[in-house]
Amino acid sequence: MHQHMQEQPLEGRARCNYVNLPMLNGDRLKTAKTLVDKAIKEKKVFSVLGPYPVIRAGLRARGWVERRLPRPSVPQPHRHDLEKEAIDEGDSSDEDDLGEEGERDDEADDLYDLMTRLVRNETPYFYWTTRRDSIDCRSLHKDQMTNHYAKAGSFTTKVGLCMNLRNLQWFDAADPDTFFPRCYRLGAEDDKHAFIEDFRRTACTSLLLYVLEKYGGDSEWERTGEVYNAKSHGLSKARKQHANQRVGTSIIDNALHICQQYLNSLEHCDIDNTLETIPTLSEQQWKVFLRNYYLVIHEGLMIEGCEVYVEHCKCMLEQMRRVCPQMETDGLCNIWIIKPGAKSRGRGIMCMNRLDEILSLVNADHGIMKDSKWVVQKYLERPLLVHDTKFDVRQWFLVTDWNPLTVWFYRECYLRFSTQPYSTHTLDSSVHLCNNSIQKHFQPSPERNPCLPAECMWSCSQFRSWLAASGQEDLWEGVVVPGMQKAVIQTLLTAQDSVEPRKNSFELYGADFMLGRDLRPWLLEINASPTMAPSTGVTARLCPAVQEDTLRVVLDRRCDRNTHTGGFQLIYKQAAVEVPQYVGVNLLVEGTSIRRPRAPVNKPLIQSHPDPLSKSSSHKSSLISSHCISGKENQSEEVKKAWPTLSSRKVTLEKSLIYQPKLRKCPNRLVLPSTCCVLPNPAELHPQKLSHTHTQPNQPPTHRTRSNLPSLYRPTLSLDVINLRPRQTLTSGHYKHETHTVSISYPVLRMQKYLSLNHRLTMDTFTEREGQKSSCGKT
Repeated sequence: MHQHMQEQPLEGRARCNYVNLPMLNGDRLKTAKTLVDKAIKEKKVFSVLGPYPVIRAGLRARGWVERRLPRPSVPQPHRHDLEKEAIDEGDSSDEDDLGEEGERDDEADDLYDLMTRLVRNETPYFYWTTRRDSIDCRSLHKDQMTNHYAKAGSFTTKVGLCMNLRNLQWFDAADPDTFFPRCYRLGAEDDKHAFIEDFRRTACTSLLLYVLEKYGGDSEWERTGEVYNAKSHGLSKARKQHANQRVGTSIIDNALHICQQYLNSLEHCDIDNTLETIPTLSEQQWKVFLRNYYLVIHEGLMIEGCEVYVEHCKCMLEQMRRVCPQMETDGLCNIWIIKPGAKSRGRGIMCMNRLDEILSLVNADHGIMKDSKWVVQKYLERPLLVHDTKFDVRQWFLVTDWNPLTVWFYRECYLRFSTQPYSTHTLDSSVHLCNNSIQKHFQPSPERNPCLPAECMWSCSQFRSWLAASGQEDLWEGVVVPGMQKAVIQTLLTAQDSVEPRKNSFELYGADFMLGRDLRPWLLEINASPTMAPSTGVTARLCPAVQEDTLRVVLDRRCDRNTHTGGFQLIYKQAAVEVPQYVGVNLLVEGTSIRRPRAPVNKPLIQSHPDPLSKSSSHKSSLISSHCISGKENQSEEVKKAWPTLSSRKVTLEKSLIYQPKLRKCPNRLVLPSTCCVLPNPAELHPQKLSHTHTQPNQPPTHRTRSNLPSLYRPTLSLDVINLRPRQTLTSGHYKHETHTVSISYPVLRMQKYLSLNHRLTMDTFTEREGQKSSCGKT
């Protein structure tokens, strides 16, 4: 009873949990404070989120102090969360390794734990995280570093890589089909139709290749056929034997015709074809063709009389090989690999070799059609094999800047093998997927070559030894490494405009390659945050080395440009792009609005003699005109007295044609007053008065209103034409000069001076000519 009452908690009192804190040593605390103060002064506070003990140890050795971030909660994934994973921004390979290493080093030294407590309120200046969205890059200061770039999913996802490499022609004179297998988005209608055409065309070339390999007799083709016609090592069902069933030669004719049509399209021979042009094969004919193709390739049916087509098939394949760089790896079975858009470690990947099955998969999942996150890619059916086993290559590279683009390539890489011998007669993931997260669930096949490692991994030095044994050692440095570097650089160039550049940021990537039989590397995908788990003896040696060398490039090289960078070598540094100086956001654009032009209105010219605005203006105008021509009148009178027999010839202003276009009134304009300028009367520009002019009897006088006056902000357009043309008459040999004037005489002072000077020069010229004629007559 007493024991039972002791176990009962006391009502009304809170339960307290006492934590036994370790005894603090004074000297240790003083040392910790000294190190922390130095780290804070030098801005050496870091935070690591993820299984990276090597990064923590490397930073602590450089005098950095860790500020531990709160551990994120990992809820159990639900069904809808699994679908949401497919639309992640980037491919991450470390998520599966969290449980293997743990997120923290729980056995840390007490001194480091104490220093961590002292900087819990300080700002970290170095972030290393697994996921890109753990830290918002846009909220960081300029002196804070992080191991991710924003919007890098443009090339670290299957969809992003597929779309960006299509734009390679705008960045480099290279063809992505030479290093990246053909890829299409299943959810996009245009890509879906392009994939259907590609699948059908590949079936045609595979059929021609089958005829050439089976009946060609070429030793090279026979060697190729031995690999794919060999036994399936017990992994697939035996083919059905159709001894009495054969396929007609029309299937070869259709294949040859489709290939020739494709070659003609590349030469633009089909430029005159319209949408109404009937296709070569209808949809029903394509179904029959593919059904017979499946029977020949997958079921082993014979083609009747195909021996006569060997030369035609060989010639056509040679032409197709010139325009299709992937003919060597397409193979016979027309296998395509379907990948989710943003998953890693081989999740959700399937291999298929029938068009109807692939399309039914797409049509069954409406999320694929909506988000376009799934891609279908041509499977490399003829890769380089090591002891009849498929493998791929994991290659690291580091980007330290995007403007200018700076790429570091790691000298070491490793190979990942599958646990089963390679065969195209089965589509099992244990044969075709080499990811360690997939292969670790399978046991090695008993028929597997014993020379292959049990861990299914090789280092590049082991692979080079195998190449040397086969007489191909020089191809590693001459073909493999340059091909991988070129593929990485060209991929980054296409994504440079999509990724947000940021100084003091960097990112380590892991690229997956496959090698063809000629050792040409083929890029499969690029992963952000590649796995650093020491899952095998090979990765236990290479992964710590690549992390330590990464710190040497991003930290040590900032202080000493000549420092050793370990296994990283600089393979590309773009020329710096000059950025215009920032001028602020207060921009000003000046201009006037553009109005819709009006149709021109044809107005008749009006013959008029405008009256002066006032008596003063009229008086001033007459005084100016009289003053300008008074000297010439006296001279003309002397000429009359000297030669009385000659009749006077006068220049009169017969007509004054005035045309003034009506312009749009502009408010708040400055108008010249009538006293500052005098508008001339055309009749007063000549000594003869209006008695010699032709006037309209009923025409009202024209008054110059204020709206017709010129302004400083809107000068009136003017056109002044003076035409002095003599006209002969039959009356007593007299000449009459008629002046036609079309005038819009603004500004006035300039026009008066021009008319007076013109009149004076005309009279002088006229008098001199008459005097010369008279003197010639007397002589």
